[in-house]
Amino acid sequence: MTERINQVTQKVIGAAIEVHKHLGPGLLESAYEECMCHELTLRGIAFDRQMPLPVRYKGVKLDCGYRLDVVVQNMLILELKACEKIEPIHRAQLLTYLKLSGIRLGLLLNFGVPVMKDGIVRIVNG
Repeated sequence: MTERINQVTQKVIGAAIEVHKHLGPGLLESAYEECMCHELTLRGIAFDRQMPLPVRYKGVKLDCGYRLDVVVQNMLILELKACEKIEPIHRAQLLTYLKLSGIRLGLLLNFGVPVMKDGIVRIVNG
């Protein structure tokens, strides 16, 4: 399983670099999300977009309106950003999404940086 998730993660990072290479920084997150999903489709990578994320509170599942940007093969959450730099709150947000969803691995992909490799943060829950 670990080898498979590493292969998928590597392919997703390649897709993000490709999108950034064509668009560069400066657009809205929604534009990067649209292009990222198109690139994943071109590469034959299965994903779900804007997946609802219920919040469990005291044993009750509540719909609080949270949505995961992209979930790849039910094993990797992609949280897309278009900001100057990743802040601690962005890391905390993704970690919380991982905990609530039961998914172990997430990538913060910040398209707002000059070089995409500087905008990739891998977060593992547990």
